[in-house]
Amino acid sequence: MPVVVFANSKGGVGKSTSAVVFAQVVARRGASVSLLDADPNQPLSTWYCRDEKHVPKNLQLVSGVNENSITDAIDRASEESAFVVVDLEGSANMAVSYAIGRADLVLIPMQGSQLDADQASRVIGLIEREQKAFRRVIPYKVFFTRTNPAIRSKDLRHIQKDLDEAGVPRLAVEMTERAAFRAVMQLGGTIYDLSPREASNPTAAIENAEAFARAVTEAIQEQERAAA
Repeated sequence: MPVVVFANSKGGVGKSTSAVVFAQVVARRGASVSLLDADPNQPLSTWYCRDEKHVPKNLQLVSGVNENSITDAIDRASEESAFVVVDLEGSANMAVSYAIGRADLVLIPMQGSQLDADQASRVIGLIEREQKAFRRVIPYKVFFTRTNPAIRSKDLRHIQKDLDEAGVPRLAVEMTERAAFRAVMQLGGTIYDLSPREASNPTAAIENAEAFARAVTEAIQEQERAAA
């Protein structure tokens, strides 16, 4: 079963939110999902406990994952669920290395700033080292978060150009700045449960989340075809 790992050594880039939203969309489609919380701050566990009754029954949370347990946790979840989604700590440590070594796809969230680009580059360097250690290709893609769909900043355009010129693979779909994405982490439950009173235009957020999930699953399928 595909293991999707969300990794970035910089905090505040929307890593945990993206992992939660992706897991929700996949579960909504009917697939079983194991969501592994490997961040010591336990953001996914906090989200889960806010409104457990609205968490899909086919979405399982595995909390308290650390460097001593992450390999076994991923392997166990892979036997139980159609998708394994791992949210890692915002720093480079052994748990991050172990998870990347198990990944079928590493997703690197970043915002449109040079600082974020530099941190994403560090994650890519770690992936490349793990590829040598495990003697296998570890697919990865960068994706942008908290972007404004109506405005493309000069910095964002510049960084996109640099990534493309460097041959860094990135998702075509971004996680845009949406009140619904913030609200779901504050209130619990899923983006499908939010009302317009709780977050403006939740429908737009759902459309963005589903497009993002399609792009991720297509990237996984692309790698599976290449490996066949």
